[in-house]
Amino acid sequence: MDENALIVSVLFGLIGTGMFMYGKKAGRMIPLGAGLGLMVIPYFIPNVIALILMCMALFAVPIVIKG
Repeated sequence: MDENALIVSVLFGLIGTGMFMYGKKAGRMIPLGAGLGLMVIPYFIPNVIALILMCMALFAVPIVIKG
């Protein structure tokens, strides 16, 4: 794993942690699931570009669905 993938993984992991905590506290399932996905997905995608695209899509899910 190169340093770019590590930085992107940590960044989206932190965003996912915040989103997960918000979803848990507010009782909202969509931000909870998106946050969990943002924390887990960097373990499975080694390509930096694919990781950024997938994480941006997961980040946009609560905004688009507004659940």
